Amino acid sequence: MGGLRDVVRQELVARQLDEQIAGRFPVGRRLRVLDVGIGQGTQALRLARLGHQVTGVEQDPVMVAAAREALAREPEGIRERVRLVQGDGRDTGVHFLPGSFDLVLCHGVLMYVTEPDPLVAGLARMLAPGGLLSLLVRNGDALAMRPGLAGDPAGALAAFDTTAYTNRLGLNVRADRLTALTATLAGIAAPLHAWYGVRVFTDLAADDAPLPDDLPTLLAAEERAGRTDPYRGVAALLHLCGVRG
Repeated sequence: MGGLRDVVRQELVARQLDEQIAGRFPVGRRLRVLDVGIGQGTQALRLARLGHQVTGVEQDPVMVAAAREALAREPEGIRERVRLVQGDGRDTGVHFLPGSFDLVLCHGVLMYVTEPDPLVAGLARMLAPGGLLSLLVRNGDALAMRPGLAGDPAGALAAFDTTAYTNRLGLNVRADRLTALTATLAGIAAPLHAWYGVRVFTDLAADDAPLPDDLPTLLAAEERAGRTDPYRGVAALLHLCGVRG
């Protein structure tokens, strides 16, 4: 289990995904899942444990090694449900046929892509009709929140008029605005079906912040805020779910 910020992110996204899956697919259906930017495999392995067939794509060899290590600790039945592919998420058309998946995940990837629209369009093409596209992005409408709450008013002022920011790794990356992504999803025949905020209250926590004794209460508060206006609109991350027409 990771630090507080990661635990909140992974747990909320898991709950939100489960809600969308339950509302879209018959109970007990084994889904074909594509996870682009699989990272250490947290969501991919969780879905494989639920019985789904998961293909993970990851460009970073360090992350591929971490995912393989995590997968190796799983029972054989789980390992058989997961396939790992080292490659660029923008090249899904090279590896897979259109319509090959029921669920496509792309979490924490778009902030590293200068032009995200072609990537998102390629992911949508991987979906079968009625399939679900799950995007987790940095919220471009709330970039002023972190510096503002951290006591940096100059940084907050500068953040209002940009979608560029420097992340905790010191990398210059980008955020996405809800309106822009909504338009993108509509234009690629995977219109927005639902959206949530993630990390409304815990984004300023240190990466290694310990888990509080009342973690269930904190998660309940984060979950409620992530689906309630106006709180979800100022979350650090946005979780958008589009459905392939």
